[in-house]
Amino acid sequence: MNYPIYLDYNATTPCASEVIEAMLPYFGSHFGNAASKSHPYGWVAENAVEEAREKVANLICAKAKEIIFTSGATEAINLGIKGTFEAYSGEKQHYITALTEHKAVLDTFSEIEKSGAEVTYLPVDSKGTVSLEELENSILPHTKLICLMWANNETGVIHPVEKIAQLAESKNLIFFTDAVQAAGKIPVFTKGIHLMAISAHKLYGPKGVGALYVRHNHDLPKPLAQIHGGGHEKGMRSGTLNVPGIVGFGKAAELRLAEMNREADRLEILRNRLEKGLLELSDTSLNGSQLARLPHVANIAFGGVEGEELLKKVNQKVAVSSGSACTSISPKPSHVLAAMGLNADLGRASIRFSLGKSTSESDIEQTLDWVTKVVLELRK
Repeated sequence: MNYPIYLDYNATTPCASEVIEAMLPYFGSHFGNAASKSHPYGWVAENAVEEAREKVANLICAKAKEIIFTSGATEAINLGIKGTFEAYSGEKQHYITALTEHKAVLDTFSEIEKSGAEVTYLPVDSKGTVSLEELENSILPHTKLICLMWANNETGVIHPVEKIAQLAESKNLIFFTDAVQAAGKIPVFTKGIHLMAISAHKLYGPKGVGALYVRHNHDLPKPLAQIHGGGHEKGMRSGTLNVPGIVGFGKAAELRLAEMNREADRLEILRNRLEKGLLELSDTSLNGSQLARLPHVANIAFGGVEGEELLKKVNQKVAVSSGSACTSISPKPSHVLAAMGLNADLGRASIRFSLGKSTSESDIEQTLDWVTKVVLELRK
C-alpha cells in the first residue's frame, strides 16, 4: 500500500524495531505463564515481566512495586476511578475533573454518577487551561479525588501538574492524572500523585498493554480491583499477564527515557515550522496554548472550509485526525474544542498534526504544500 505521510502520532505510534525484537522470543521459545511458579518456563516469563516493570517505573520516576499492568490506559482509568469509588463505598462522594478530559475519563465518571457520585466538570479558558483558583473553590468536604490529565491529546496543552499535586496534597485528596500523551514525550514525575494511567502504544510500544501507577506509603485508600480471578498484579488486576506486550512496553520505556529530550527538541523545531507555515494562510488559528504544550503537537483551525471535506482531502496525502482517535468516527465537533469556545463549524474544520520519530523535514515541507493547496482549493 502507498501510505500517506504519517502525522497522527497522538493516535498511535509504530512499534520501534528494538521493541519488536525484544518481544519476539516471548511469543515462541519463552512462552511461559508468568504466574507458573514451579518451573523454568514460568520463572523466565516472570523475570521478564519484573524487568519490564522496573523500566516502566523508571520512565515516570516511580518504584517498580507501584506499577500495575493492564490491557491499556482505558482499563487503567476505569480501575483508578471506579476502584476509588468502590473503596469509599457507603460514603458521600464528590470528584473533580475537566470538560476537556479524554472520553475514557469522562465516560467513566458518567458511570459512577449513575451510582450516586457527584462530579464537578471544570470549564477551561480559550487556551484549554483550567483555573487553579476554580479548582480549589470546587473542593467540597466530601471530595475524594481530583482527576486532570497531564497533557491534552487533541491540543497538547499541558496542565500545571505540580501545582495541582500540591493542592491535592494540602487537602488530603487523591490526585489521578491521565499521562498517556505525556509519558515518554516529556519528563513526568510521581511526587504528590497517587494514580497515573499510561499506555505503551503511545510511546512506540505495542497496543493492548498499559499500566496504572498506584502510589505506596500514604494513608488514602487505593482503588479496589475491577477484574477478579486469580489475584494477579497484587490483587488489583487479575488475568494472565501479556508477557510479550509487557516486555515490549518495558523496552519502549527504556528507549524513550534515553531519547525523549533530544527527540522533543527536534520535533519542536519541525512542529514550529509546520505551524508557522499553516498560520500564514488567512483565516487560520491555533487551538490551545502557544507555550505550555507538548513539543510535537499543533492543532489548527481552518476557517472558510467544510470540516469533513477538509479532512478527507488532506488525508489523501497526509494522515491526520480532527481529534481523539476514539471519537474520529463521529461527525460531531471535538468536545475539547467546544469546551474551549470554538463554534461547531470551526471545531469540525480543525486538524491535529502530531509528529513523531519518523517525521522528517521533507515530510513537513510536503505537508505544508499539500494542506495549503487543499485549503485554497476548498475556499474557491
